[in-house]
Amino acid sequence: MVTWLERGDLRLGLVPELGGRLLSVRHRGVELLWRNADLLDDALNLRAGGVFRPNSGRMGDWVNYGGDKTWPAPQGWSGPDEWPGPPDPVLDSGPYLAYTGDDLVTMVSRADPRTGLKFSRTVALTDDGYELRLSASNTADRPIRWALWNVTQLPGGGSITAGLSRPDVVALVAGTGTPEYTVDGDRLVVPAQDVVGKLGVPGTAGWVTYGPLTLSFDVDPAGEYPDEGSPLEIWLEHPLPEPLAALGDLDPPARIVELEVLGPLTTLEPGEKTGLLIRAAIREDGVCPSPSEA
Repeated sequence: MVTWLERGDLRLGLVPELGGRLLSVRHRGVELLWRNADLLDDALNLRAGGVFRPNSGRMGDWVNYGGDKTWPAPQGWSGPDEWPGPPDPVLDSGPYLAYTGDDLVTMVSRADPRTGLKFSRTVALTDDGYELRLSASNTADRPIRWALWNVTQLPGGGSITAGLSRPDVVALVAGTGTPEYTVDGDRLVVPAQDVVGKLGVPGTAGWVTYGPLTLSFDVDPAGEYPDEGSPLEIWLEHPLPEPLAALGDLDPPARIVELEVLGPLTTLEPGEKTGLLIRAAIREDGVCPSPSEA
């Protein structure tokens, strides 16, 4: 079942049943997010023959519907303190319960027995866009240590600009290569390019812009972040002639940009929770903000 939020020129479409996803951000009728049009129509309904069901397996088995979703970090396959997804049958593709309020929807996952986490994702309209109010609580009977990791998928083909507090950028994944980038003063620029790979931005100033969409977030200077200390990560992908065996047979369906915002790694005692707030502003002029404006 699709839930819609509307205010002025902005219309948001959410599908709680599909991992609590925000699957549509339409501004003046223009879709900003990437969505897999082979799986979902413009009304966010499944194409003929499709069924929402929890998905697990290797990365090549992941059913990538697109949109905006939340995962646990660090990602990895070497032990119980790493999240071996996507896919994931609870937090990524399981059904979330939805609660609707004034100009907001809160979506809550089931408790995940593997990580011990239960997610809550609130999407709330604001004067210039929307907010993502994210939390993870420990439902296990033991201490656990995770970070919140929010992933926003957008159609590829444009340049990404991010604010920097220091010129600290690292290569995290080189599927077909490391994304090229430049540092221009207090800004990181990642141009459009056909590559499958990821950059980490330990020196982020807490904002990143792609087209008219700017995501801003707080960075804890004393916090420990996953992936070489990266509160912001940028992933690029494009279709390939065959799946990438080195990445679990990942088979990119399109040119996609991912803007990934992470909270700090946090040790949670049973019943404790951690949160992450991401502000999404849609700029009419499509111009990147200055750090003070973000």
